[in-house]
Amino acid sequence: MRTIRGGAGPVMIGREGELRRLARLAAAREPAVALIAGEPGIGKTRLVHELLATLPADTVVLVGQAEPGSLSRPYEVLLDAIAGRTEVDEEQLAALADATRSPVERLHTGLAVLADLIGDAPAVLVFEDLHWADSESAALFERIADQPGARLLIGTYRPDDVTHRHPVAGLLARMERRHTVTHVRLDRLTPAQTAAMLAAAIGAPAPMRAAAALHHRTGGNPFFLEELLRALPAQDVEALVEQPLPWRLADVLRRQVDGLEPVSHRVAEAAAVLGQRIPFDLLAGVTGTGEDELIAVLRDLVTRGVLVESGEDEFAFRHALVREAIADQMLGRQRRRLHETALEVLLGGGSSDPALVAHHARGAGRYDDLVAAARQGTELYLSIGSAYQALQLAEMGLEEAPDDTELLGGAARAAWLAGLLDDALRYGRRRRDLAATTAERVRALYLLVRLAWESRERGEMAALTRDIEALIAELAPGADQARAMTAIAQSAYLRDDLDAALLWADRALALADELDLPDVRLAALVEKGSTLTERPQSAAEGREILSGLVDEAEKAGEWVLAARALNTLVHGEPPASPAEHAEILERMRVDAERAGFEALAVDTYFQGRARLAIRAGDLRGAIAALEDGRQHDRGYLRRGRWADYHGVFLAGLCLEAGELDRVEKLIDDLAEVPDNPATTIPGLVFHLACRRADLPRAEAALDEFLTALAEQNWRSGEQAHDLISAAMEIGLPIDRLDAMAATMLDAEVYDSYRTLIHAQLAEAHGRPAEALDDYLSITEAHIFGPVTRGTVRVGAARCLLAADRRAEAAGQAEAAAVLLADWAGWRVAQLTQVQARLGLAPSGARDAVTGPAALTPREREVAVLISDGLTNTELARRLYISPKTAAVHVSNILRKLGVSSRTEVGDLVGRH
Repeated sequence: MRTIRGGAGPVMIGREGELRRLARLAAAREPAVALIAGEPGIGKTRLVHELLATLPADTVVLVGQAEPGSLSRPYEVLLDAIAGRTEVDEEQLAALADATRSPVERLHTGLAVLADLIGDAPAVLVFEDLHWADSESAALFERIADQPGARLLIGTYRPDDVTHRHPVAGLLARMERRHTVTHVRLDRLTPAQTAAMLAAAIGAPAPMRAAAALHHRTGGNPFFLEELLRALPAQDVEALVEQPLPWRLADVLRRQVDGLEPVSHRVAEAAAVLGQRIPFDLLAGVTGTGEDELIAVLRDLVTRGVLVESGEDEFAFRHALVREAIADQMLGRQRRRLHETALEVLLGGGSSDPALVAHHARGAGRYDDLVAAARQGTELYLSIGSAYQALQLAEMGLEEAPDDTELLGGAARAAWLAGLLDDALRYGRRRRDLAATTAERVRALYLLVRLAWESRERGEMAALTRDIEALIAELAPGADQARAMTAIAQSAYLRDDLDAALLWADRALALADELDLPDVRLAALVEKGSTLTERPQSAAEGREILSGLVDEAEKAGEWVLAARALNTLVHGEPPASPAEHAEILERMRVDAERAGFEALAVDTYFQGRARLAIRAGDLRGAIAALEDGRQHDRGYLRRGRWADYHGVFLAGLCLEAGELDRVEKLIDDLAEVPDNPATTIPGLVFHLACRRADLPRAEAALDEFLTALAEQNWRSGEQAHDLISAAMEIGLPIDRLDAMAATMLDAEVYDSYRTLIHAQLAEAHGRPAEALDDYLSITEAHIFGPVTRGTVRVGAARCLLAADRRAEAAGQAEAAAVLLADWAGWRVAQLTQVQARLGLAPSGARDAVTGPAALTPREREVAVLISDGLTNTELARRLYISPKTAAVHVSNILRKLGVSSRTEVGDLVGRH
């Protein structure tokens, strides 16, 4: 196999799904065709390279590439693929090159060459850059697709370079009609994938701001990003944001405008200065070009692939770096005059786009206009949920007016929403220090309290709260005083001082009602409702308050408040049903996106999806949801509360699944995150050591965990159950178990969890009758998901066996098997032990009984849905499980019923 082109990055990013699709085709060892499409530099060749690296050694690999000019060189792709192959017969090569032979004869010669090379072996044949392929190569590709055998035929091409004059155009149409073709369309990298690619290149997470800027600069094109990375100065990713284009890349980019007519070149230069978005009317005004002439020029630039029509009467460069390469060749005075003209056109037309005004005001050196537009634009972008754009505009204004408190406030809020915590703190503190009035200072402190909490700076939170309390007396009764009270309520809630949170929230509500302050009232209600949900005895009241305010907050455009309320509703005690849970979660994501609230729109959303899968008892689905979230988030350098929890959650699920090596890696990753809670690492290390039966490590980690926990004023019943279960498995002494429970439980832990842990300890103390009473009292506890309820029933079955009540024990074990059907790890291992003692078939064993009677209640539910014609995707959506789990259910049902099709399932369900 000859060496093929490939990306410079150490790992391929963002193409995992596409690679899996191609690998499945290759592994099937049946005739298959795949067409990979995408723009230049998007990673088509890299994807093929990664596929070839996965193939078994007995696979024959042939890779041929067309080149510009191949249209006049028959069989160029085949000749390239077999170049250097000594086993190719010289006479066959001569026959291929003999122009006196008929096209049909040469085609059969080409097929014979391939047949000799491949024989009966599995094969992968790659035709790269089909858009340049000659007609003979296109015909050969089509005939190979008709051949039998264990072969995968792959073609790559650039859709924008295919016209009706190219042989590949007819080939693509015929392939669609005559074959089952797998289409793989490669899109540009997302901002998160760009960050992951940067992280892979430098071996460390990339700063969020630098990753976002480089994604914007490169447009998410992997080739452009790799070319910039080749010039990476001393692993300093942030320096790449302003790094001049490497000569090689600039030359590639400028070729796109070589040979333009003078008027087209003048329009392209003006477009490069106008910015990312190029309104038609603005371009016409700046260039002085008539409408008909400008339409013709733009059509030519779009055809050449320089510009794209990005909206109604709006254009953009296909690649941002092309714009940069053109602008870099212009004189500074030339660019400044174009900016001045654009600004006059915008101001003369009463432009409503402050970002455009600010961009051209800066380019023209008119800084008063820049600051005014920045103020207006920051407020506008914050109101529509474009936090990062608001931050960029605010920072543009602050370059010229660094002490402008209005811009500082907007920058702080925008940075917070965008997840740039350090920037938010920097701007928020400066705004506080420059505040000219008490009211302005209180507004700055309000956000700083939240930022201190997210930074895990509890001491600073307390100090900020004292500052607000001292300032309240200086404020007259009104909106500012009510907001100050709400700020204190938020601080107390976040610091788990629930009594103080309720006191200050009620004070703010009373003042808001008295003075008719609807926005303050909503904010205070969020704090009060959230606080009440933290206490089991008042959780229902808190949920009612939060549910009641969401509609009002959405109507008022208070998207952050609405998203926060919805987020609280999907945490703690779960909603009444999975359907309600899913609905609230999706609504939260929409509202968070409208606010530009990164933490809730991404991190918390995917964690919510994982909890939804857990409620359905679907462990694989829960892990997949968190992995989806990591795809949106990995590669970023983060700080604060959101930096670690996703990893902690995933580590917990991997412990459930028994993926212990992966847990070790996640612990190492979390240890690199700054400001972790003191309990995080030792808690995970203890749990892992227990599952690995490493008693010395477990005991050392437990001491560290309990010491840290004693300094922490919140407890988790779920965590207590998991860790005590692990401690019991490793055989920790009874006195240590009792000490764990005493430290991990307090009055704020839900009663059901307290009962569960009491039952576990009663078993450990040899009191099975007492434990049984506890277990039976919580078998249907609403706070538990199906997995914990399954574990409760396993515990009940153990206690019933101790009392020699085998029939009842079997009933509990069978109920547990249904609840744990899609789970794994230690919980299923405990169930299997009980089943063995009862002489029952373990979970996953082949069924002795077939037919409808062999189905579990869950499987009967799925069978009914199958009979209604639902696909696996529809089943997954209806049952709140992953499509993979749905497919497993369907497979099990077909096996148990002894049928081979979904239609037969419907017939059996109808008869029974």
